[in-house]
Amino acid sequence: MRSIGDGTAAGGPYPLHSSAPGPGAETVGYRGPTACAAAGITYRQLDYWARTGLVEPSVRPAHGSGTQRLYSFRDVVVLKIVKRFLDTGVALQNIRAAVQHLRARGFQDLDRMTLMSDGATVHECSSPDEVVSLLQGGQGVFGIAVGVVWRDVEAALSQLHGERVDTGETLIGHNPADELARRRRDRAV
Repeated sequence: MRSIGDGTAAGGPYPLHSSAPGPGAETVGYRGPTACAAAGITYRQLDYWARTGLVEPSVRPAHGSGTQRLYSFRDVVVLKIVKRFLDTGVALQNIRAAVQHLRARGFQDLDRMTLMSDGATVHECSSPDEVVSLLQGGQGVFGIAVGVVWRDVEAALSQLHGERVDTGETLIGHNPADELARRRRDRAV
């Protein structure tokens, strides 16, 4: 179990970004409105978090007026985690430390990670024993199962539009309403 409340653990401050990209380069990015819809946040929150460095788009940052930020899948997962922490009252300083920690880890083994917080400190638990150990302290805590958040974002993004990073081509998500419209068009012809 690692404590992430003060932004340090096992040797010092965490870097803002992981030095090594995750497995396979990102081939699909998501524009701001899509990232907002999948994470359950407002565009104003997204913009503020990008400008203050809380969650910056890793695929394509904004460069001046008129450019579109492009977020990776992992960025959207982090946005949703931040939203859940805010909803439960965790201080923004502790959320920043948790985000930096996730980036430093390189997003490995997230499906088995649970982020626990007592409102003041965020702890990473990667086994049931660590969760039990934290709960035995007697203080009220809440947890975010990162694997569940990952799957929620995956399901949400599968129904929204993405963009191929290399070509800029818009990728249409599988939206049941779109499927119905396609069937109606096919029947009309």
